Amino acid sequence: MMKRLFTALAAFLLLGSGLGAQYRTSLQDLDDSETVRALKQHVAALSAAELEGRRAGSEGEKMAAEYLEDWLREYGIDILPVGNEFGVAVGADTVRSRNVTGFLQGWDKSLNKHYIVIGARMDNLGMDTLMVNGEPTRRIYYGANGNASGMAMLLELAQKLSYARTLLRRSILFVGFGASQETFAGSWYFLHRAFAQDASNIDAMVNLDMLGTPGRGFYAFTSSNEDLNTIASALKGELLPVQAQLIPQQPYPGDNAVFYDAEIPSVLFTTGRYPEHGTGEDSFGIIDFEGMEGELEYIYSYVQRLCNGQRPLFRNSSAAPKESAPVGVYSFSDVDVKPMFLNSPDPAIFLERWVYQYVKYPKYAMENGIQGRVLVNFVINEKGEVQDVTVARGVHGVLDDEAVRVVSASPKWRPGRFHGKKVKTAMTVAVDFKLDKKKGTFGINGITIK
Repeated sequence: MMKRLFTALAAFLLLGSGLGAQYRTSLQDLDDSETVRALKQHVAALSAAELEGRRAGSEGEKMAAEYLEDWLREYGIDILPVGNEFGVAVGADTVRSRNVTGFLQGWDKSLNKHYIVIGARMDNLGMDTLMVNGEPTRRIYYGANGNASGMAMLLELAQKLSYARTLLRRSILFVGFGASQETFAGSWYFLHRAFAQDASNIDAMVNLDMLGTPGRGFYAFTSSNEDLNTIASALKGELLPVQAQLIPQQPYPGDNAVFYDAEIPSVLFTTGRYPEHGTGEDSFGIIDFEGMEGELEYIYSYVQRLCNGQRPLFRNSSAAPKESAPVGVYSFSDVDVKPMFLNSPDPAIFLERWVYQYVKYPKYAMENGIQGRVLVNFVINEKGEVQDVTVARGVHGVLDDEAVRVVSASPKWRPGRFHGKKVKTAMTVAVDFKLDKKKGTFGINGITIK
């Protein structure tokens, strides 16, 4: 059970002020699960009239930031004082905004200085005045789905991950981005100023934006990143309430673009545009909270795999070249059914269950401090055999040769299929050799080698 059911703001709403009176019955539905009740409370508080549409730099945006910070602490998340306040030029003015940054440490000492960022924008369009029957009338852009729903999802995801902290290898940063409507100022400031020193250790970013209308669809946009798509493919085999549909084009601009521009793999989870988007009708009543609960389970499973699996490559980066498949060979992203190792289409399973179990750190490399990431190309043929193993990007001859050796020795896979037919499938994996000299031992991707 929660230590407290309502913050002061949510309690104020339920007593009948602003939107709270309108939705008092919905918030107190006895048939709701605890998660649905929490999601309702968060969305009601963050889209309340008292926050006046959360325009960037406004008191309402500040109240939303304080709400996020308060509940992250309630859920066992540490708040980082990483210089969250910043200024952004809006016309001739400078708007003062802020981010909220929560931290959950992973358990694996070899990986917990690497981070998964989970973000949600805090600001919306604020207010304006329109004439109704000749009288000026205040219009509030409540932003229940844009993006109180994403902030609510971030909070409940934080709680679930906090409970599971002993299962997470990487650390997680939960970030509420301020001034997102102003050219993504908050996410840019976080990445290039507040967290710039450790930005290279951000392995992936998850953006939660407009998740309250799952009846219209539930989507994942990964910029066609193969590693991120592989996680989604693997989750199709799990009994989850909903499955995200991978889409090739971003439905609207989001903070994930800032991370993508910095060559950090990123995924946007969203239910897409909706008729009330950008209007004063974007209020509590349009949100499907039961649907959001299903999305929460999916995103939770996705994030767990990000925290515990192989670091996803930024496939569009020149640092990670992708060779075109030879004639008669299909790329991993193009086949209808992915090749499977030990009944899993996730290449991370191949690395964890085979490569890092049998790879040997070459003595010469250990003695001379040689380490790095070797990208290995190979083909799974129609019989499931590994063939044509080559180095796409090497580090040193001894490491390159060892990576090729252990991949070439792989047991049979289940071959990929295209239009129901078994086909040759081209794949690429990254084999990490990392020296961690301690008491005469060395580590390969977190596995201790004596």
